[in-house]
Amino acid sequence: MSNFDQNFETARLASLAEQHSNIVKVTGEVVFRAEDDEDRLSGTSWTLEEDIFDQVTESGFKLHLIELLDAFIAHRGQCNELPKKEGIVRFGDGDLSIEWLPDGSTHLSDHLGTE
Repeated sequence: MSNFDQNFETARLASLAEQHSNIVKVTGEVVFRAEDDEDRLSGTSWTLEEDIFDQVTESGFKLHLIELLDAFIAHRGQCNELPKKEGIVRFGDGDLSIEWLPDGSTHLSDHLGTE
């Protein structure tokens, strides 16, 4: 029996969006993937509508989101919840959302290393 909490990811993303409301008002997305052999974040690719990458980094948003993604991947692995290796986090208009994708479906599938 899985003890996967369907609201865990949504609640944590909503909290992060509230904490960094000035960042998530800008449209952007983060493509991510996990290692094939372990449930840990291995790479991200950021696309931002405006040139706020310095603000994303300096505010702590980038670090907080990466830590959350790593926790989500580990949680899904522990609960055997699929998919668990690749996805996209989208933000804009004050909201953050996550879409999990089938393994091998992102442009990061052929690359290793975290940006």
